Amino acid sequence: MTELFPRVSATARGYDIEQVDTFFERARRDYEGSVTGDASEQADGPDEPDTTPAEEPLDASAVRVAAFDLVRHGYAPAAVDAALDRLEAAFVAADRADFIAENGQSSWMSGVVERATTLYERLTRPPRERFAPPERGRGYDSAQVDALLDRLVAYFDEGTAIKAAQVRSTTFASAPRSRAYAEGPVDAYLDRVVDVLLAVE
Repeated sequence: MTELFPRVSATARGYDIEQVDTFFERARRDYEGSVTGDASEQADGPDEPDTTPAEEPLDASAVRVAAFDLVRHGYAPAAVDAALDRLEAAFVAADRADFIAENGQSSWMSGVVERATTLYERLTRPPRERFAPPERGRGYDSAQVDALLDRLVAYFDEGTAIKAAQVRSTTFASAPRSRAYAEGPVDAYLDRVVDVLLAVE
């Protein structure tokens, strides 16, 4: 069987192959809208009620938070992560096409503008004041977070290019509380940024 992604070396740790394969197969079915059951394979006689809880279809947000165990000689994380980025973008594009077909392009863009507007207020705050510090311990380096947010200001104000994948792949160094932002609020905010950027890419 052809493997979906390259593996790391035998001594290195990568993503669990079975978990990744299962996730991408499910994603393919959900994206294509295919039917997983086959009535022709059911036995003759009265239908038995299916008591198995139905899985929620995958969507862009589910793809974004997908996580896999690390195991020896697994799939190369960089290759899988890049595929997840493309898959998330594909789900967003499909949702956009469906919405526009039913409601029109202007309605879609109005929604995007509304979401973008809710992001902008935080961008106008002074550096080192855009998020609260962690309650204790360490957090994201505030200068590095502010640098990314300054790029978002340039995007909204001047049209300077920035892609969702660039935001999503940005990492921040750890810093002590005195010069750090709490990680949770930063992550949640950047998730919303990615949503907006994907909506117009």
